[in-house]
Amino acid sequence: MSEQFQKQPFEIEINLPVRTYDIDFAGIVNNIVYIRWLEDMRLEMLALHFPLNEQIKNGIAPIIVQTRVDYKQAIRIPDTPCGRMWIKAIDSLRWTVNAVILVNGKVAALGEQTGIFVNLQNGKPIRVPKELREKYQEYDVSPLLSNGEILVAKAGKPADPSF
Repeated sequence: MSEQFQKQPFEIEINLPVRTYDIDFAGIVNNIVYIRWLEDMRLEMLALHFPLNEQIKNGIAPIIVQTRVDYKQAIRIPDTPCGRMWIKAIDSLRWTVNAVILVNGKVAALGEQTGIFVNLQNGKPIRVPKELREKYQEYDVSPLLSNGEILVAKAGKPADPSF
């Protein structure tokens, strides 16, 4: 049975092409490629909801402080993965995004990244921009979702909150 997903705040979905140079000696997608895919998804989400070029014009930028990937199933060159990413949480200083990479509707990997915003002139952390916090608050997020507890659920079953 394939996984079922609820729409999440700022959610995007993109195809993630597997390139010949993505394959390692074991014939599977190398683990570093997943990090690149997370970056591709995050840049797409920013382009749609909080454009990076506007942030840079304003002298700020998001940076990643933590990345986690849980590999669930190997991806190989004939596979056609797609990725989904959304904002899990935003507070005054940090933001967290979650991602799922699917192959044929099945979870191949789960990702989570935490980041902050910095002032580009001095490199020091700043508060998450008010505009972004306000956009996030516009989403009707249940208490469990705002805590990131329900991310992926099988049809008719609650999600495993351990991620």
